[in-house]
This record gives sequence, C-alpha cells and structure tokens, in this order.
Amino acid sequence: MAYVICEPCIGTKDQSCVDACPVDCIHPHTGEAGFDDEPQLYIDPDTCIDCGACEPVCPVNAIYAESDVPEQYQEYIQKNADYYKR
Repeated sequence: MAYVICEPCIGTKDQSCVDACPVDCIHPHTGEAGFDDEPQLYIDPDTCIDCGACEPVCPVNAIYAESDVPEQYQEYIQKNADYYKR
C-alpha cells in the first residue's frame, strides 16, 4: 500500500508534503523539470515507505492511504501510478 495524492492538490501543489517525505517520493516538486506542466503532485508507489508523514501536513487534505481513498477520488490511485510509468 502507498499513499495517494487526490484532486484537492490540483492547482495547489503545496510543497509541505515534499518537505515531510523522508524518501523523496513526491514529484514533481519546485525546481524539477515538468513542475509547471503538471496540475498536481504525485507519490511514487514503488518508493513510498507508507510512513504517513505527508498526510497530516497537506493543507488541502489531498493525501490518503491507498486503502482510504474516498470513492470520488478512486481514479487518482491509477493517476498517481501512471505518472511514474512514463
């Protein structure tokens, strides 16, 4: 199981989660190529260690454990995974 960033992040892209992540699994962040082109941030499911450090610091409550993603945001599980399959 990994954490997933959902719709509330779109247009916000707050970097609090990036700063809290101990394994640098949230991308793209400020300064990375493609940051301005992406509508939101994404969590790499292969790198995420399920520590949960990102969830409480998100100011828009966009981050959920994969098993807790609300029904209306289920598509974001695949969107996060797809970002890393490019």
